[in-house]
Amino acid sequence: MSMEGLYQTYQPLLFSLAYRMLGSVMDSEDIVQEAFITFDQLPNREHIENKKAYLCKIVTNRCLDLIRSSAKKHEVYVGPWLPEPLLEGGHSPNDPTHAFLQQESISTAYLLLLQQLNAIERAVFLLREVFQYSYDDIAEILGKNNANCRQIFHRAKKSMKYDLKKQPSISIAESTVKEFVQSILNGNVNQLLDLISEDVTMYSDGGGKVKAAQVPIFGANRVVQLLQNLMKMYAGKFTINYTSVNSLPGLILTIDGHLHYVYSFSFSGNQIQTIYTVANPDKLRHLQ
Repeated sequence: MSMEGLYQTYQPLLFSLAYRMLGSVMDSEDIVQEAFITFDQLPNREHIENKKAYLCKIVTNRCLDLIRSSAKKHEVYVGPWLPEPLLEGGHSPNDPTHAFLQQESISTAYLLLLQQLNAIERAVFLLREVFQYSYDDIAEILGKNNANCRQIFHRAKKSMKYDLKKQPSISIAESTVKEFVQSILNGNVNQLLDLISEDVTMYSDGGGKVKAAQVPIFGANRVVQLLQNLMKMYAGKFTINYTSVNSLPGLILTIDGHLHYVYSFSFSGNQIQTIYTVANPDKLRHLQ
């Protein structure tokens, strides 16, 4: 297969692996590009039987290196850290990118759970749980033995407490998000309180670059008050566009013609459980 053919076939897979590892669209794109350049420069690449596994090995190891080198940045990050939002609009159902990105394991809530695993646990868990690799393949990719990979996977799986049964259908989630926004715009507090759980939490990622809450906001009343204040602050200046953010219904808030906020949500039943707001301009550059 030509390099162009390899790229068309495996780029969606490799990007979705890197993005789940890193939570960064731009870093993932860079790593995938570097992986294909590295592979193309191998003197014996024609003799590599499992090219898919080899490319995954390059990408996984580059991700592990980046996670280790940027650990300090995470420790000193200002306020809550959230993944760069991934907007999946425009993919047709037959596009291979669609299959890898339209999955629950790309949601903001799921990515944040992954971030709680150490780098090796994250790699093993993703390769096994999401991409369905055998333990032998995972061992080869990570340079470990089969038994060790099994132990790492089972340890990681215990930490990944994500209940799909509590998640509504996409259509219900989309309807809930739109009702949520209309309730804010109309000042209908009672309806708003019906749409969000009593213990709702709101995370705002400004990264110290823009004004944003540096601690999570807990509780329905406090979250409602904050949202009402934001609407008053930007009255007449903003537009709202509904879109898919990390595989679930979300929205973009544009102020004076510039993209300022991307919102995504997690749900418990038919209520909004968590609101995630990315405002750090560095994390929105790929959307500008």
